[in-house]
Amino acid sequence: GTAIGCGGYAVGLLVYILNRGKYHPLVRPAVLTSLLGYGLAVIAVMIDLGRYWGLWKVPIFVWRWSHSPQLEVALCVAAYCLVLLVELSPALFEKLRSNVSGKLRDLGESGLRFMEKSFVWVLALGLLLPTMHQSSLGTMMLLPGPKVHPLWFTPWLPLLFLVNCVIMGFAIVTIEASFSAVAFGRNRETAMLASLSKVAGWVAIGWLVFRLVEVAIGGELGLLGSGYGIAFLAELVTLLAGAAILLSGRRHVATWQVRGAVLLLLGGAVHRINTYLVAFRPGSHFSYFPALPELLITFGIIAAEVAIYIAVVKTFPILSGH
Repeated sequence: GTAIGCGGYAVGLLVYILNRGKYHPLVRPAVLTSLLGYGLAVIAVMIDLGRYWGLWKVPIFVWRWSHSPQLEVALCVAAYCLVLLVELSPALFEKLRSNVSGKLRDLGESGLRFMEKSFVWVLALGLLLPTMHQSSLGTMMLLPGPKVHPLWFTPWLPLLFLVNCVIMGFAIVTIEASFSAVAFGRNRETAMLASLSKVAGWVAIGWLVFRLVEVAIGGELGLLGSGYGIAFLAELVTLLAGAAILLSGRRHVATWQVRGAVLLLLGGAVHRINTYLVAFRPGSHFSYFPALPELLITFGIIAAEVAIYIAVVKTFPILSGH
């Protein structure tokens, strides 16, 4: 869920770090998608872990902090949700600036001036925090050691998870832009998404090559003939198929842009599912599959995210391209 919410992070890297200003119209929708993805993921984790009434202790009980990747993820995700709210606040201030009330209009003007002065610091946090906690999600699966299958157990997991989130972020931005154009009768951003798709395709190819080379150097290619090998190949083939589409001439066709992005999103998700569920072997008598209540909560959260997205873009200047 948090990887899908990394669209803002991925586009932010392109626009503000690599200075690709032509992608700027994609920033605000991507940040909104990130905010909803992260915010609802936090709610899902609270439901899943239980004892949510003690959540306030995480940032307050500093004397209990230790070298824990879970703690780092909790602190970074909570802070990142606040940063995303601030990053999206110009949409609220622009809405207030157009209000007939003088006080609300003045509030909007002052808010926009404040954001213009402090945006560089907000941007720095908005890029630092996902880098920290996305890599820590990979670090967490280094803790079980030999209980993780050798095809996925590697000291490079933090880097793999970080680049994986960038791939999924590019994919979700393409999907969101395409579906919102259809849903709201807007002009498709086909040329811009074609350029973005090429970037996503090359990042995916780089990730695939690194993954294969790392497994080959580790002497684990002989494990590909097992059932785990099939799971390993599933994530690689899915990502390769998506990258092949987005690096071909088909990326200039809106339908194929979406198909390629969906394949990248599935490939990235399969890698995370494999790492956390398939490859993790805590014991011979352990098995897990989501129960019906878990599945219903998951589907409900996804539906809530779509509903909130529609309400926000109809109320605030998110898709205006400012």
